[in-house]
Amino acid sequence: MITYIALLRGINVSGKNKILMADLKQMLLKLKLTNVTTYIQSGNVVFTTDEVDVPVLSEKIKKEIFKVFGLDVPVLVLAASALQTIFKNNPFTAEEEKETYFVLLKSAPDTVLISEVNKGTYATEKFVITNSCIYLRCLNGAGKAKCNNNFFERKLKVQATTRNYKTMVKLIEISETL
Repeated sequence: MITYIALLRGINVSGKNKILMADLKQMLLKLKLTNVTTYIQSGNVVFTTDEVDVPVLSEKIKKEIFKVFGLDVPVLVLAASALQTIFKNNPFTAEEEKETYFVLLKSAPDTVLISEVNKGTYATEKFVITNSCIYLRCLNGAGKAKCNNNFFERKLKVQATTRNYKTMVKLIEISETL
């Protein structure tokens, strides 16, 4: 069995795209996923399965969410080991963890687009773009950040979903217990 993390984008935000985690868990169990554990209401799920094809798994979950809840929600699935690697490669210090966010990418951005984004100047935000994650530090908090999830999706033409440092730590902890 392989341990995975599924990250749903844009659910239970400001009363929109509501999915109860208990209902999501039941839906995933019906897909024959095992050890399904959800964390907070923003669409974080840790589970195990024998499926090895991540894109197939991601699409299967996305289609089932649409079928059951009527919501077209982007779903990013990562092996727990991949999420751990992303976390370990965080270039920011432990003192900066409260300001650190992980913009997780569904696909690698084009290098030309990365260069364009890197040319910009952002006084209160610092970021490092890799093929799987944008490590983002928001000095004034994520709520006021210009370089947010939508900004990176638009500029890099990739699907993304963002999680804070604390959520990443918790997802890794959960994945290590399965």
